[in-house]
Amino acid sequence: MNTLADVFARDLTCALAATLITTVLGLSFLLSTNVPPGVHTPSAHLVGLDSQHALFGQPEPAVLVD
Repeated sequence: MNTLADVFARDLTCALAATLITTVLGLSFLLSTNVPPGVHTPSAHLVGLDSQHALFGQPEPAVLVD
């Protein structure tokens, strides 16, 4: 009987985790698509997207020279 309880507890835990993950993914999808096309919402400025650091790639686009 103890084995049955352990299996049930494991299955219940997995089901709750799957439900939580599905809910979070569903809500994030709804939040990202709740604005009609063509309407822009204000977004936070990310400094990391404009990085010019050499470790993360070339600071300028590469130029091909013949």
